[in-house]
Amino acid sequence: MGEETIDKPIHTGSESVNNTNVEGNGEAAEDVKYYTLEEISAHSVSSDSWLIIHDKVYDITSFLEEHPGGEEVLLEQAGADATESFEDVGHSTDAREMLLQYYVGELHMDDRKKEAAKDDSFSNSGESSSWTTWLISAIAAVVVGVVYRYYLLEHKSS
Repeated sequence: MGEETIDKPIHTGSESVNNTNVEGNGEAAEDVKYYTLEEISAHSVSSDSWLIIHDKVYDITSFLEEHPGGEEVLLEQAGADATESFEDVGHSTDAREMLLQYYVGELHMDDRKKEAAKDDSFSNSGESSSWTTWLISAIAAVVVGVVYRYYLLEHKSS
């Protein structure tokens, strides 16, 4: 009935954090290395380029010259979160699978919370503008329909 204590090291954020994940079957999974946004932002040059995509960190330095869209596109996002840009382009399944070979770790949990909080503030304003956009489009469609019918009826009578 004794209590178990687990000592956890304190991290200052200046070094990478290693954690071992334990899978459901009890076996230890591969070590996952966590990086802070500050650490990742230091990797933003052509000789050392890292990206964050869906909270995973990738070292894409060796892929820069092979990228079909050109290395400039990747260098613009280097050292930062490129999730939105990656998804906007609509990468293929093959491209998503290629990411695995460049994987170096995960975004630190503290930095994920900051990113999620920023996204929440934008999503609320996006919801209100989305219904107004829909309403304006619907009204425009009705007006076009009425004008079309008016001219169609007028054209038949002449």
